[in-house]
Amino acid sequence: MSLFEQAETKNFDRAKPLAARMRPRNLNEFFGQKHFLAEGKLLWRLIKSNRLTSVLFYGPPGCGKTTLAQLLASETKSRYRQLNAVTSGVKELREVLQEAQSEVATGGRKTLLFIDEIHRFNKSQQDALLPDVENGIVILVGATTSNPFFAVNSALVSRSQVFQFEPLSAEEIREVLDAALKDPHRGLGKFDVVLHDDAAEFLAEVCDGDARRALNALEIGVLSSDEKPIQFTRELAEETIQRKAVQYDRDGDTHYDTASALIKSIRGSDVDASIYWLAKMLEGGEDIRFITRRLIISASEDIGNADPHALTIAVSAMQACEMIGLPECQLTLSQTVAYLACAPKSNAATVAIGEARADIREGRVQPVPTHLRDAHYGGAKELGHGEGYQYAHNSPDGIAAQSYLGIDREYYRPVPRGFEATLQKRVEVYRKRLRGEEE
Repeated sequence: MSLFEQAETKNFDRAKPLAARMRPRNLNEFFGQKHFLAEGKLLWRLIKSNRLTSVLFYGPPGCGKTTLAQLLASETKSRYRQLNAVTSGVKELREVLQEAQSEVATGGRKTLLFIDEIHRFNKSQQDALLPDVENGIVILVGATTSNPFFAVNSALVSRSQVFQFEPLSAEEIREVLDAALKDPHRGLGKFDVVLHDDAAEFLAEVCDGDARRALNALEIGVLSSDEKPIQFTRELAEETIQRKAVQYDRDGDTHYDTASALIKSIRGSDVDASIYWLAKMLEGGEDIRFITRRLIISASEDIGNADPHALTIAVSAMQACEMIGLPECQLTLSQTVAYLACAPKSNAATVAIGEARADIREGRVQPVPTHLRDAHYGGAKELGHGEGYQYAHNSPDGIAAQSYLGIDREYYRPVPRGFEATLQKRVEVYRKRLRGEEE
């Protein structure tokens, strides 16, 4: 490298933000993702056995997808090439693949091709990768923030190992910050910085597992302070990090995962968790109509007749939200979610309709018993319709001993909770009367 090139390199390094300068140089410096990268785990074994072919990295921003791809190129002694699916087309892709083929044909190294936002490639672009992936010409590393099982061509997914990245834990973020403060060459080690525990804890929590965001805040705080030594306090930390942008994709996994968490928390009667997941949906800009629809479904699916008022309250909440809108309707939603979470639970009605429909789909469909058939049209009586029908109101207790189904089946099994406990007693009595049994 010439002196001119060395000077350029130093200038570029100087311009890099702290997060870029602190990128791990080897796997030992890589933080997080121990569930697939620790010794003995799958990715570790693929690297150790030199059987890395095609992998898909799926996870939120700032958790190390790009960095790990670069490290994998080094670990596998491969040429590293990078494309962004947003800005690259078929022409650029074919050029890289042709270059990789030529390299292997002349006895050179394999190419590790990292494609960021791979789900943005259309089907034909993704299909173009398949031959070279299958033949081992390239090691494909695709990164995406969307679930690859939905967003990536199934043919490519079936040929790849999918690794889901998790946000870094608060402890791991603390380790990243400490490493940056100690490194005098790439980090902030040449500054005299006292990072207060509450400040470090605040950054570790508010960055939501995004190491890049935490490092950027740390660098801004250090470089903008004139005091010696620099006291990096909680107040300084709050000043150097912008308002949290909640990672929430209204059309993607976060949308469905958070909705699932809300409904399961209501079903599990955890009112605090229910309110939290509601708050996340509101902060993420979720459609209020979607939330209210889910609450109405939950009122019938998970509460049912254990508290019949739950459905009325959920429907009223939907109407109220339509009338008043945000921000005020958050109060209505909070009230409704709290009520549903605290209500007694029963899925008896849910199970009942599921079992009845399964019987219709899988067994013989029962004909309507003759005595229940409509007898109001001409010729019905000649067919025997309605013959033998007993009018329930003529019975002393309002229940006539007759069959309404034609076969012996019990679908609705009330639970001994809430109002359904009362229904349970009624059902037991009614079934005996319908069979003509004495109590």
